[in-house]
Amino acid sequence: MISTSVTRVTVALPSVLRRVCPTAEVPILLTLTTPARIRRSLLLALGVVLLVLLGTPASHASAEPPAPGTHLGSLRVQGTTGDQEQEFDNSIGGVLRGAAGPLAGVTVTVTGNGFEGETTSGANGAWRIGVPEQGTYEVGIDEDTLPEGRVLAEGQENPREVSFANTSSATTLFLFGDGITTQQTPFLETLAERALAGFSFGLLLALSAVGLSLIFGTTGLTNFAHGEMVTFGAVVAFGLAATGLPIAVAIVLAVVAGGLLGYVQDAGLWKPLRRRGTGLVPMMIVSIGLALALRYIIQLFFGGATQQLPGSQSEIIDVGSVSISRNNLTSLAVSLVIILVVAFLLLRTRVGKATRAVADNPALAAASGIDVDRVIRIVWVVGGMLAALGGILWAYYRPGVSYNMGQQILLLIFAGVTLGGLGTVFGALIGSIIVGLFVEISTIWLEADLKYVGALLILILVLLFRPQGILGRSERIG
Repeated sequence: MISTSVTRVTVALPSVLRRVCPTAEVPILLTLTTPARIRRSLLLALGVVLLVLLGTPASHASAEPPAPGTHLGSLRVQGTTGDQEQEFDNSIGGVLRGAAGPLAGVTVTVTGNGFEGETTSGANGAWRIGVPEQGTYEVGIDEDTLPEGRVLAEGQENPREVSFANTSSATTLFLFGDGITTQQTPFLETLAERALAGFSFGLLLALSAVGLSLIFGTTGLTNFAHGEMVTFGAVVAFGLAATGLPIAVAIVLAVVAGGLLGYVQDAGLWKPLRRRGTGLVPMMIVSIGLALALRYIIQLFFGGATQQLPGSQSEIIDVGSVSISRNNLTSLAVSLVIILVVAFLLLRTRVGKATRAVADNPALAAASGIDVDRVIRIVWVVGGMLAALGGILWAYYRPGVSYNMGQQILLLIFAGVTLGGLGTVFGALIGSIIVGLFVEISTIWLEADLKYVGALLILILVLLFRPQGILGRSERIG
């Protein structure tokens, strides 16, 4: 006969629960014959439950109702419909100003979507009318209410259509002045300007796309955390510049930090996963989780506001009949030089040839005596440096540094890599330039909000006829 001794553990409940449970303690019986692992698990679970119960009253107590009169919600803008005054979240506004100063007392009307509103400009020429919803409205001014001697400039549309662009406010400006005419830029000049801007943007994309393509070519990994590597470079450059370092030094150190981030990622995460034989799909999912973690860690330290790098506002330079900002011209030159250097290293150096060999056939490269892990480590470092530099140039192009800037550009980077051919460096370069050109040139005909959508449509059309991409190799599946 086996005797079983019983251990009685009593736990006092919080006072807030005694109203529900009349007993002041809860008996828990643990027999000595119960395995130690189970006893420890039960005690641990009990501790967690008690912590939750003890923390619950405090959390409820901290949730106090707002003080009387506190206004919760968005800012309201007054609008008028007939004689009835209403409040709306969205508004259309502007400033009426001529060569001699602001135009006060001018009647402005807004109509559309079943709404009619009217107001007069203030002493500073400013006016604003609340509207019930975002959409397209017709805005006009009563020219009879203009001050004496003030006329609309020739070519000004009155009334005109005004649309919202995913914001709660829209703005329109009227030009005034006798003899002032609005001039339209010739189409060829506009096309040349957009093409130059698109080429600059495409090279900027190519910096990050080449790094992503190198990583994919040597490891097969689709790295969704590459966008955060782009953000990392810009954020580090901003932080170093904020300490008083010259921006040139800050950029160099940020690029080095980007390479270090790539090294740490491979050494601490991707190499162990490769050694465990983790499949590419699970590794891709890990990269998505890593992207989310890095993004919000950056937000935790950097904040959610958009900051500007030193020198983000630059002068406009005229190159013949084409205008381009000094920052964009510098970005174009730097991107072109770096890409040429990367191309030279891949084609003319032993490390570059080893990288191409690993990308082509890792097993054969290893059998030939190439240290595959070392090559992959170098690729991660180079990819991190290129992504960091791309992020810095992207911060000047936008302009602005934000915690999610890499996420905003990641889809275009993938588009460039896929369009050119997965795993091909020169394909990523060509694909990125095509994406950049289409993004900028399409703004001649499309709304600015749709320019990225058009680039992705081009990607779909190309892949329908050439699934392997422009420079990719067709492979048999199955």
